[in-house]
Amino acid sequence: MSSLSRELVFLILQFLDEEKFKETVHKLEQESGFFFNMKYFEDEVHNGNWDEVEKYLSGFTKVDDNRYSMKLFFEIRKQKYLEALDKHDRSKAVEILVKDLKVFVSFNEELFKEITQLLTLENFRENEQLSKYGDTKSARAIMLVELKKLIEANPLFRDKLQFPNLKNSRLRTLINQSLNWQHQLCKTPRPNPDIKTLFVDHSCGQPNGARAPSPANNPLLGSLPKAGGFPPLGAHGPFQPTQAQVPTPLAGWMSNPPAVSHPAVSGSAIGLGGPSIPAALKHPRTPPTNPSLDFPSGESDHVSKRTRPMGLTDEVNLPVNVLPVSFPGHSGHSQAFNPSDDLPKTVARTLNQGSSPMSMDFHPIQQTLLLVGTNVGDIGLWEVGSRDKLVSKNFKVWDLSACSMSLQAALVKDPGVSVNRVIWSPDGSLFGVAYSRHIVQIYSYHGSDDVRQHLEIESHVGGVNDLAFSSPNKQLCVITCGDDKTIKVWDAATGAKQYTFEGHDAPVYSVCPHYKENIQFIFSTALDGKIKAWLYDNMGSRVDYEAPGRWCTTMAYSADGTRLFSCGTSKEGESHIVEWNESEGAVKRTYLGFRKRSLGVVQFDTTKNRFLAAGDDFAIKYWDMDNVQLLTSVEADGGLPASPRIRFNKDGTLLAVSANENGIKILANTDGLRLLRTFENLSYDTASRASEPPKPTLNTITAAVAASGAAMAERVASGGSVSGMNGDNRSMVDVKPRITEETNDKSKIWKLTEISEASQCRSLKLPENMRVTKISRLIYTNSGNAILALASNAIHLLWKWQRSERNSSGKATASVSPQLWQPSSGILMTNDVAVTNPEESVSCFALSKNDSYVMSASGGKISLFNMMTFKTMTTFMPPPPAATFLAFHPQDNNIIAIGMDDSTIQIYNVRVDEVKSKLKGHSKRITGLAFSHVLNVLVSSGADAQICVWSSDGWEKQKARYLQLPPGRSPTAQSDTRVQFHHDQIHFLVVHDTQLAIYETTKLECVKQWLARESSAPISHAVFSCDSQLVYASFLDATVCVFTASNLRLRCRINPSAYLSPSVPSSPSVHPLVIAAHPQEPNQFALGLSDGMVHVFEPLESEGKWGAPPPADNGSTSNATAASVGGPGAEQAQR
Repeated sequence: MSSLSRELVFLILQFLDEEKFKETVHKLEQESGFFFNMKYFEDEVHNGNWDEVEKYLSGFTKVDDNRYSMKLFFEIRKQKYLEALDKHDRSKAVEILVKDLKVFVSFNEELFKEITQLLTLENFRENEQLSKYGDTKSARAIMLVELKKLIEANPLFRDKLQFPNLKNSRLRTLINQSLNWQHQLCKTPRPNPDIKTLFVDHSCGQPNGARAPSPANNPLLGSLPKAGGFPPLGAHGPFQPTQAQVPTPLAGWMSNPPAVSHPAVSGSAIGLGGPSIPAALKHPRTPPTNPSLDFPSGESDHVSKRTRPMGLTDEVNLPVNVLPVSFPGHSGHSQAFNPSDDLPKTVARTLNQGSSPMSMDFHPIQQTLLLVGTNVGDIGLWEVGSRDKLVSKNFKVWDLSACSMSLQAALVKDPGVSVNRVIWSPDGSLFGVAYSRHIVQIYSYHGSDDVRQHLEIESHVGGVNDLAFSSPNKQLCVITCGDDKTIKVWDAATGAKQYTFEGHDAPVYSVCPHYKENIQFIFSTALDGKIKAWLYDNMGSRVDYEAPGRWCTTMAYSADGTRLFSCGTSKEGESHIVEWNESEGAVKRTYLGFRKRSLGVVQFDTTKNRFLAAGDDFAIKYWDMDNVQLLTSVEADGGLPASPRIRFNKDGTLLAVSANENGIKILANTDGLRLLRTFENLSYDTASRASEPPKPTLNTITAAVAASGAAMAERVASGGSVSGMNGDNRSMVDVKPRITEETNDKSKIWKLTEISEASQCRSLKLPENMRVTKISRLIYTNSGNAILALASNAIHLLWKWQRSERNSSGKATASVSPQLWQPSSGILMTNDVAVTNPEESVSCFALSKNDSYVMSASGGKISLFNMMTFKTMTTFMPPPPAATFLAFHPQDNNIIAIGMDDSTIQIYNVRVDEVKSKLKGHSKRITGLAFSHVLNVLVSSGADAQICVWSSDGWEKQKARYLQLPPGRSPTAQSDTRVQFHHDQIHFLVVHDTQLAIYETTKLECVKQWLARESSAPISHAVFSCDSQLVYASFLDATVCVFTASNLRLRCRINPSAYLSPSVPSSPSVHPLVIAAHPQEPNQFALGLSDGMVHVFEPLESEGKWGAPPPADNGSTSNATAASVGGPGAEQAQR
C-alpha cells in the first residue's frame, strides 16, 4: 500500500472516531495494522476480555513472529490461566492449558511442566514464584505494565503506537476543497450550490455567471465538528509508513484493477487499481484564481525500510526468554558513503573488444572477470586486472540440424547476428548469451579460459531480447523473452521448457526475476511500455501497468532486494529512471538530469544499495537512490558513445563502460584500484604469458550443476554458499574477490613459496586463556568479526575484533589484536561432559547463521548456548551414543544432522524434540557431515574412511565409497575423514590424514587427489578458502601448506619457524589440530594449536596472496592417479 493510501486509512480512522463508530474504528485499526490503540488495548486487558485482546493483537503480530510477540501472548494466556485457577474452574484451566499454553511447550518445556503442576495445588500461590500474586485487578495492572514494555520494544509495533498529528475533521476538509474546485470549474457556477451527493462530480445545473465562494469561508458540507476524537499526540515529524500486512509481496501489483473509479477521491493515487501515475497527479486541473493543492512529492513518499524483525523462523526455536542477538558494533550495514570516494570514476583500464560491446556482466565471485557480448555475435571473457582476453568466440550455431527451418533460412539470407544480453548464473558456474536470432546459448565455466558448451535453445521466433537466471522450486532456470511477445522458462540443466507466459501485445524487451518471502515472480516489460508480473503457475499476468517512456524499459532491484527501479527511453528519446512503490505499482520518485533527447536507449545499473548509474549524453551519470537530483557526471576521459553500456561488478568497486572504436573502459574507485594493482604485483611477466592457461580439474558440469536450492536464491544474490567443516552453512555474499590464477611464463622457473620467518607473512597470536590446553574446533563467525574455538576441556573461547582507526571494518585481521571476550557475568560457555577426562572425548560444534547461538558437544549432552550472554539455553540427547559431528540443515535450522560415535547419523528436529530418521551406513564413528542445498543431499564421512551420500528429502542412502588409501595404509581408530562442499555445491573436499581429495557428488568420483608421503607428517586438518580457490592444510609437524584448489597443486608452505616461538622448536606436542578460513577474506585463515593457542595468518600486503600457482602439466588434469604424486617431483620431495 502506498504512503497516500496509508494516510487515507488514518483519515478514515479519524472520521469514524469523530462519528462515534467505536467498534468499526478498532476493527479497521486491527485489519489495517497501521495504528495500535494502546488506550483501547489497556481497557480490554483491565476488563479481562481476553478473546478480544488476542484478536486485536493478531492484526499486528502472531505468537511466533519474534521473542517479544511470544512473551506477549504467553503473559496474556498465563494470566487467563491463573484467573481460571483462582476461580477454581479446573475444567476452564485445563482447556486454556491445552488450547492456549501448549504451543509454548517446544520453546520451554520446563516452564510448561511447571505451569501444568499448578493444577495439582489447592492454591497456586503455594508456588514460590506466584506467592505475591494478589487479586485479579492488581494482577492485571501489573501484567499490563509488562505488556506495554513488550509492545514498545517489539519492532513490529514500531511507528504504530502514535497517531499522526491531524487537524480535526481532516477528511471533511479535503472533500470540501475538492467540491469547491469542482464548483469553480463549472461552466455556470451558482452562488449557493446545493451539494446532495458525493457519488458523482458536482456540476451546477443553471447558469448564473457567479463564481464560487472560497473553501475557507464556505464549507459546502456544513460546519466542522468541534475538537475531539483522536487527541493530538505531539509532533512526530513526517509519519513513516510501514509495509502493508499482506501475505504476498506483490500486494498492490497483483490486485485486479477495480472496474469502477471513485470520483470522490480521484485526485490522488489511493486505490490499488488504476494507472501507476494517475492523470490527476500528473496534470491537476487547478483554476487560475485558486491556489493549487500541495500534493506530496516523490521525496515525501519515501517508505521507511526496516530490517525484517528477527524471529524464530530462520533460527532454531528458542526458549521464551531468549532473543537471538548479533554482536554490538558489528552491524551488517555499510558505513556512510562518501560519494566522491566510493563511486568508480577513475579510468583504470582500457580494453579493445574488436567489435562494439552490447552487453557486459562481471563474474559474481571473481569480480575482475568481465563477460562481453558484441554487435556481431562475438563473446569475450576478460581478466580486466591483467588486461588479458581469456576467451574469444564468434557466433556459431552448435547444431544447425536441430534448428527450425525458419531460423536456417533466416541465417542463410542474413547471417548477421548481434548479442542482446550476456549474464552469469548466481554462482558463476554458467553464463548465458541471448542473440538477436531465435537462439540462447548457455556455457559452463570451469575457471581461467575453460569455457564449455552446455545448452543451445531455440527459444523464440525472432530476436531473444533478454535473459536471466532464477531458482523457482529449488531448480536453476533460464528465463528468456523475445520478439514473439512471450516469456519462457527453461530448465538450466536439461534445456526443457517449463513455462510459457503469454499476454503481452508487443515484443518483450526485458525480464527481471525476483523473490520476496519465498514467493518467486518475474517482471517483464514490452516495447509498448507495458509492465506485467508473473508467478510460476501459468495463470497469466498479475500486473498491467505502464512504464515511463512507454518503449524500451529495463527493471532492476537494489542489491538487497528491497527497492525496485526501472530505466526507460521513449521513441522520442526521452529517458526516465524511476523508483517504484512495489506494494501499489506506482512511481515513487523520478530522477532528474537526463539529456532532453537521448541519442539512444539508455542503460542503467545499481550498486551498494545506494547508487544508480546510467549512460547518457556521452557520459556516466550517478544518482543517490534517496535524492532525485543528479549526484555527479563522469566523462571517463572522453571517447564514450552517446548512450554507453554500463555494468558494475558486485561490490561496486569497478564499472565497465562501452567506449567508441570497440573499446571498453574500466572505471574504479579506491578499492577497485587496489584490487587491480594486485595484478601488477604478480611475480611473472604477464606480457609474455604462455598461450594456454591451465585448465582446472573439476569434472564437466553435470546435469545437477545447474540445480539451485531455495537457499541459494534467498541468501545468495550472486554467489554460492560454503558448507564448513564445523557444520556451519556460510553465505558467499560478502566474499572478497580473488584474483584469477594465470599461467606462469614457462620461460621462468617456478619456485614454491617458502615462508620460514615471521617477517614473510602477517601472523597474530590471539590473547591466551590459561584454562585451555588444546584447541579441538575452530570457526570464524559468519560476520567475519570474531573467532570461536572449542577447547578439549569443553570450554569455548570467543575473540572479537572491534572497529578502530587501524581496523575500520571491524573484521578479523592479523594486523590488529582482538579481545578475548566474555559477558559481564563472567561465565564461560562450557559443555556438558560425560566422562571424568573430557580430553578423551570428541568435540564438535556448529554456529547459527546470524552468529546468535552455537550448538556444541564434548562427549556429553548437546548444549545450545546464547553467544551474547554465554548462557546455556538448553541441553538434549544425553549419551550414549555421544555426538561427534553437528551440521544444520541449510533450509531449516530446526533440523540438525548429528553424527554419533556409534556410527549412526541422527536427523533431529529441535522444534518437536524428536529424532526423525536414523541413518546407518558407516562402521565407525562419524567424523564429518556437509549439506548441499543445490543437490539436496547430505554427505557423511567416518573414521572407517567411508563416504556416503544421503538424500536430504527422504534420507535414503544414494551412494557410498571408501577412500582411496595409499597401499599398505589402513584407517586407524584416530583417523578423521572430513568433508566440505565447494561453493559450486557439486564438488566437495575430502580431508584424511593421508590425503586431500576433490570428489564429484552425483557420481561420487574422485576427480583430484594429493597424497602425503608415508615418510612425511600426517595431515591434521584442511579447509577451502571462502571462495573455494585455495585449500589450506595443516600437518602434525606444524607445517601449513596452501594448495590451488582446482588441481591440488602446492603453491606455498609456511614452516613452523614462521609462527612458533623459538623456545618451542617443532615440539611434537605443539602443532595445528584445526584450521579455519575467513568467511569473506580468501587469503586469511586461522590455526588452533595443541597448546591452546590460536594464530591468524594473512600474506604480506605487498604480496596480496599466498604464492603463485605452479605451471600446468602436459597430460590430463582430470585423472586422479596422475595427480596423486602431488605434481612435480621437486614439490613432493619438499613435503
